[in-house]
Amino acid sequence: MLSKNTLLLLAGAVAGVSLVFSLGSNSGKEGFSPSHQPIPVVDPDHDYLFAGEEIPIEQFDVAERLERELLVNAFYHSSTILAIKMANRYFPEIEKILKEEEVPEDLKYLAVAESGLRPATSSADARGVWQFLKETGIQYGLEVNDEVDERYHLEKSTRAACAYFKALKKRFGSWTLAAAAYNMGGAALSKVMDDQRATTFFELNINDETSRYIFRVVAMKEMLTDPEKYGFSIPKAQLYKPLDDYKEVEVKGPVQSWGDFAKEHKTNYRVLKVYNPWLRDAKLSNKEGKVYEVMVPK
Repeated sequence: MLSKNTLLLLAGAVAGVSLVFSLGSNSGKEGFSPSHQPIPVVDPDHDYLFAGEEIPIEQFDVAERLERELLVNAFYHSSTILAIKMANRYFPEIEKILKEEEVPEDLKYLAVAESGLRPATSSADARGVWQFLKETGIQYGLEVNDEVDERYHLEKSTRAACAYFKALKKRFGSWTLAAAAYNMGGAALSKVMDDQRATTFFELNINDETSRYIFRVVAMKEMLTDPEKYGFSIPKAQLYKPLDDYKEVEVKGPVQSWGDFAKEHKTNYRVLKVYNPWLRDAKLSNKEGKVYEVMVPK
């Protein structure tokens, strides 16, 4: 039998959890409300697709792997809430580029899985929203040096990612395999497919990160497409606004100080870097006389 003190502690813990999950219960005004958050399961009557390709949930192993990522991301509240908020800022620009480059719109969810739509740096030194390694970024036309790193340039890195995806799709024959190759590398994927005599992603027994990768992408697609279904009720006013109130300033020569440049354009160094995370130093040498378009908030 539990002691009185133990029962009191348990009651307090339950009350604490109840308080946390009741915050923002008037979600229309206060924001995220995980009260009565549903436990996600794979719905056998729902079509789970990635880039128009079916996820074969009739296979129990596939269904369980997808359900794992639905559960993990549904209850990883801080990360998923931030992804929903950031998507409102960056998806419109990414979607426009994907359409222009004629690749499936679902590829935008890879950026969520890769970086949470933030200018991240991985332990392997992959960088930016699309997490390009230096060599791959340069291969697909991005400038990468100590002063300019276009892996952090949303438009240019997204176009580079599109070119990379199309090359992988041509090589492997499906967008699902292309996404897997994007995560683990084309050579590694080719080898493991050959070794295991596999023809689809779902037949592969591979490293944990890539094994989970496609399912995480699909889980994020489900949650960002219908957040309320998974218990995320975030008013539109609380989503992060697109960075679309800016003008482009053409820079053809060196810039001795981006801080001075920012002040000249009635902003500050921090805000300039928020709009232009691809500027990696406090100055720009530009010895080759390249032309850069720098975003300056109005």
